[in-house]
Amino acid sequence: MSHAADTLSREPTPDPAEDNAFFPSPYSLNRYTSPRTDFDGVRHKGAYTEGRWKVLMIAAEERYVLLENGRMFSTGNHPVEMLLPAHHMMEAGFDVDVATVQGYPAKLELWAVPGEDEAVRAAYETLKPQLKRPRRLSEVVADGLGGRSEYLAVFIPGGHGAVVGLPDSEAVGRTLDWALANDRFVVTLCHGPAALLAASLGKDESPFKGYSVCVFPDALDEGPNLEIGYLPGRLPWLVADLLGKQGLNVVNDDMTGRTLRDRKLLTGDSPLASHALGLLAADTLVEAAA
Repeated sequence: MSHAADTLSREPTPDPAEDNAFFPSPYSLNRYTSPRTDFDGVRHKGAYTEGRWKVLMIAAEERYVLLENGRMFSTGNHPVEMLLPAHHMMEAGFDVDVATVQGYPAKLELWAVPGEDEAVRAAYETLKPQLKRPRRLSEVVADGLGGRSEYLAVFIPGGHGAVVGLPDSEAVGRTLDWALANDRFVVTLCHGPAALLAASLGKDESPFKGYSVCVFPDALDEGPNLEIGYLPGRLPWLVADLLGKQGLNVVNDDMTGRTLRDRKLLTGDSPLASHALGLLAADTLVEAAA
């Protein structure tokens, strides 16, 4: 790290659009963002041509997470965690349909966009109309799911926005139930696995009990993310902690870009896993479609 970077403020930056809301500090953004990702190409460009199978993306539509100290974190979907895996799946030939719980526009952490990364930019331009006007998830559940559904996978991006609305959504729970019952794939990373908590709604135990997953490490949200001003306060609950209490096996306690497949569940630990998870998802879906 350069001396100039070390002099950047570690105080979260006020978000003028909302009372007592904050973006990550300049120092933390210097640590956590870069103009390019590790993307070095796709592996299955145009491999799927039949046109039947698609991917359902469930995006977060909430901008703010209310923290224990009363502050709000200005967040949303992490653009790399959303757009890089989606790029791999779309380049392989699978269309992506975007839905949010209430049908409101998906929110992105634009401060994390790698401005010089062509893969991320291309995926954003392709998906932007749907991100602005997504489908309402309950309508997808009612009209688009079933044994003959065209969705081969459900993709839930990361970003702290995933902890608001998705874990307690009946529609998310029903979508996950459908995926498990119909042998479809679930792809998620970082804080996105918070949505898996919705699968336990109204049940004695989670249908994902016994699954192994990669998620964003609680230790970072409890320690360094506070110390460097990425978060303006403590989260009200921690993703890995609650998943563990529901019987899932969180296999990582650090952030290395790790990915994992357990049955039809594909997970990654952080933004660092976005490219690798995209490769894994494209590999898996192309093989399944064949």
